[in-house]
Amino acid sequence: MSKNKEKSNQSNTWGKLLRYCKSHIPVIVIAILSAAIGTVLTLLGPDKLSEMTDLITAGLVNGIDMKEVTSIGLFLVFIYALGTLLSMMQGIIMSIVTQRVSKKLRADISHKINRLPISYYNKSTTGDILSRVTNDVDTIGQAMNQSIGTLVTAAAMLVGSLVMMLKTNIIMTVTAIIATLIGFGLMSVIMKKSQQFFFSQQEYLGKINGHVEEVYTGHTVVKAYNGEDRMRTEFESLNDNLKDSAFKAQFLSGLMMPIMMFIGNLGFVAVCVVGAVMAMNGKISFGVIVAFIMYVRYFTQPLSQIAQAAQSLQSASAASKRVFEFLEAEEMDNEAHKSERLDTAVGKVKFDHVQFTYENTDKPVIKDFSTEVMPGQKIAIVGPTGAGKTTLVNLLIRFNEINGGEIYIDDKPISSLTRENVHDLFCMVLQDTWLFEGTIRENLVYNKTGVTDKQIEDACRSVGLHHFIQTLSAGYDTVLNDRVNLSAGQKQQLTIARAMLKDAPMLILDEATSSVDTRTELLIQQAMDKLMEGRTSFVIAHRLSTIKNADVILVLKDGDILESGSHDELLARNGFYAELYNSQFEQAS
Repeated sequence: MSKNKEKSNQSNTWGKLLRYCKSHIPVIVIAILSAAIGTVLTLLGPDKLSEMTDLITAGLVNGIDMKEVTSIGLFLVFIYALGTLLSMMQGIIMSIVTQRVSKKLRADISHKINRLPISYYNKSTTGDILSRVTNDVDTIGQAMNQSIGTLVTAAAMLVGSLVMMLKTNIIMTVTAIIATLIGFGLMSVIMKKSQQFFFSQQEYLGKINGHVEEVYTGHTVVKAYNGEDRMRTEFESLNDNLKDSAFKAQFLSGLMMPIMMFIGNLGFVAVCVVGAVMAMNGKISFGVIVAFIMYVRYFTQPLSQIAQAAQSLQSASAASKRVFEFLEAEEMDNEAHKSERLDTAVGKVKFDHVQFTYENTDKPVIKDFSTEVMPGQKIAIVGPTGAGKTTLVNLLIRFNEINGGEIYIDDKPISSLTRENVHDLFCMVLQDTWLFEGTIRENLVYNKTGVTDKQIEDACRSVGLHHFIQTLSAGYDTVLNDRVNLSAGQKQQLTIARAMLKDAPMLILDEATSSVDTRTELLIQQAMDKLMEGRTSFVIAHRLSTIKNADVILVLKDGDILESGSHDELLARNGFYAELYNSQFEQAS
């Protein structure tokens, strides 16, 4: 049952790859015909060469007909030259087709990345995804480029030489076929064994890429905790597995070429012996033996070519499976049918019995959350780690989709709006900063047009970053790369300035001042207070001293609102919030 399923999966993989080549099929057919015609022209050579040999043999007694010999020689030059030209044309066409197919695969993967939910990236490494975009797609392209032409040429050569052999002599043809069938049997056994190792090879290559990307990104943590030996051990384990899989795949597939060559040579010897016996009995001429020897070589040569192409196709099959696994991953719902839109928002937000559970777990993160936020209010969300604070704002901005209940913005359910529309209504500053490689200016105005230099400078002044940027060699046009060292606080200041420039009607701040010193925090807090005026703001805070001026503080625990109210009200209740607040000051003292 599992073997049938495996065959079905491979068949489906090739079917999907064929659909990607659908628009190029006419051109591929031309390439195939070019290869086939070129091969047929090559097969005409031995027949003419046999005729020339018989003319020369007869001419040794009666005189050589040089005119006829010259005519045959010129014809051979013509067909070989034309065959070469057609083969070159086939090679050029297949190179163009394979690069276009590879380009389309990479483009589809790139588009797919934007359509996948956040949850997919929580369970996949960046390196593995990159490996599918680069290594796996390149493997498919190379295999198509090398194998399709080779298989067509080999198949045409095999069938054509068989026809010419049958035309020349049936007994010697049967001798060659018996030797060839042995070769095909051995090749099919080896291919069956090596396929699983080719898939393992591609899988471990993706895992190694993921490991290297993870270690490189977190190299400071690795060094700080002296984790080099552990990371090296893990890498060596993955590397050994990759080496073993690659060795077994390459070794088994590498056996095919010498075995095919041996079978070919065995058939060649058998034909020579049978042909010699028949020539001695006067059943065939010497020219027939010469022609047949060439046909046998043409007949056995494709076996080696097929073996080589099979090796490439096995790699392509494993790579295609990984690529199509990614392309067929479940996407976010298509929202092209949605017509409702909020160009701006007053800022009224309502959570109505919201429930949320992450995939592959039965434990709800948000159980039954309900609250209403008035326009312009500053809402602070506090609670212990794992209470669901970040999850809550991710649901609000639709990074994750709720499992039950509804969230409303200005009395419109966010499920009726597109994700892009919801994202436009918020500017967001996360705890984890991210800057792109480019100039400071490009990072500040990311995906926003019409921003003036004055607006950029005012935003940076507000967060206390303008003076530092002025000290850089190119000011706001300084390119952020490895040579420009920004502290964690400066990176966070840049992302806060970016949020200011977006100027959306609502704000989400996820511990936005966690990486700055006290003096800079005070400066940023003042800028934030100014920015929050007239805007609905959601602030996730761990340092409770930063949200004293919040209009409403929501205290979350285990996915539910435990308490809500202003700072003074919650302290007066002497409940969970008061316990959290007082514990921070006890720790500080």
